[in-house]
Amino acid sequence: MSHFAKVENGVVTQVIVVEQDVLNEGHWGDPASWVQTSYITRAGVHALGGTPLRKNYAGIGYTYDAQRDAFIPPKQFASWVLDEDTCNWNPPVAMPTDGKLYEWRESDTSWIEVPDRPTDGKTYTWNLETGSWDEVVETTQA
Repeated sequence: MSHFAKVENGVVTQVIVVEQDVLNEGHWGDPASWVQTSYITRAGVHALGGTPLRKNYAGIGYTYDAQRDAFIPPKQFASWVLDEDTCNWNPPVAMPTDGKLYEWRESDTSWIEVPDRPTDGKTYTWNLETGSWDEVVETTQA
């Protein structure tokens, strides 16, 4: 069985597992709108050392670039640039490699360290804008 991505106007709308000959019967629409993808290909590398297929495993919302013959994930941040070798988006500033947890903050194009979550038993959510943990306060309706 193989994985195929349905590409409509350059965008992946569906991914299925099917035999090529069954797909060619047209039960899923025009067979020409389906492009094979490999779940063991990421960033242009085949996880088992084989030949990578189309740079990345396709996902819904990915772009299929026929010129590059590659699936490209959605761009998460405006400042990030496409790596032509991997067909993945990279930040303009490399993430620190000191073993700490970081999140990208687009407003000033920088990585901010995510401190450990408070351990006081309360529920918190990470606020990327303020760079802090916000307590989640549950409200009860009367």
